[in-house]
Amino acid sequence: MMGFFSDLFQYGYLTNAFAACILSGITCGIIGTYVVCRRMVFLAGGITHASFGGLGIAFYLGTNPIGGAMLFAILSALGIEWAGSSGRIREDSAIGIIWSVGMAIGALFMNLRPGYTSGDLSAYLFGSIITVTRSDVFALAGLTLTILAGALLWLRPVMYVAFDRDFARSRGIPTRIISYLMAVLIAVTIVLSIRIMGIVLLISLLTMPVVIVNTLSRSYRILAVGAPVVAVAGNVAGLAASYDFEVPPGAAIIFILTVALILVKLLTLPKITLGRKPKLPHENHS
Repeated sequence: MMGFFSDLFQYGYLTNAFAACILSGITCGIIGTYVVCRRMVFLAGGITHASFGGLGIAFYLGTNPIGGAMLFAILSALGIEWAGSSGRIREDSAIGIIWSVGMAIGALFMNLRPGYTSGDLSAYLFGSIITVTRSDVFALAGLTLTILAGALLWLRPVMYVAFDRDFARSRGIPTRIISYLMAVLIAVTIVLSIRIMGIVLLISLLTMPVVIVNTLSRSYRILAVGAPVVAVAGNVAGLAASYDFEVPPGAAIIFILTVALILVKLLTLPKITLGRKPKLPHENHS
């Protein structure tokens, strides 16, 4: 660990990686709280893998891969949200279709590209945090400020939508607008964090910190504050471990979060009360 922190500000790529770890931890922690509480983990996974289609097309056209993934992810998120809210197709079916079609499109266009090698995709599939650029850090910083501002201003409406959309609608909350906006934020968060965790592992960064904090508390506010703290700590510890032991950072982050989850579960095991039903937010604040 000491070698990592002594070199942290000597190498630009390491500084960028450290900043990206902090920013992505904050964004994934806050957005992950909404994803887990609304039980949208499968949707987040669908958006993550659908973005592969945008990567493949962008590689084929010779344009910015992150831009292609962003466009594909946002369109996929809006399409899934529309399909689920309109009732034209079941949401889980829409997710499964977009998930598989996105992966198929990505694989097709990647193989059509002249000079294709599997190494071109490794940074996006499994993460390569040392490739994070200063522009990536600025983009993550802008997203983080947007999400923090939104969380401070609209935490209660988002909380109601996450737990009970019918109740939120009865309170006059624009549930459809919030659902669409959150879908877009999920997509943007996923794409801007791809370099850190990769498409394969990213879903864990959205869910595991929330599950760790949820073991200790059922309050949405505590989850929204605690999950980013856990995610940032896991990211930084994983980056330091990967630097010192020369292992993939994404895998190191997931391993550390998994160990943390196991320890928290073991420590709280005697306090678990079977049959306790979690209260919805309106039951606490009505």
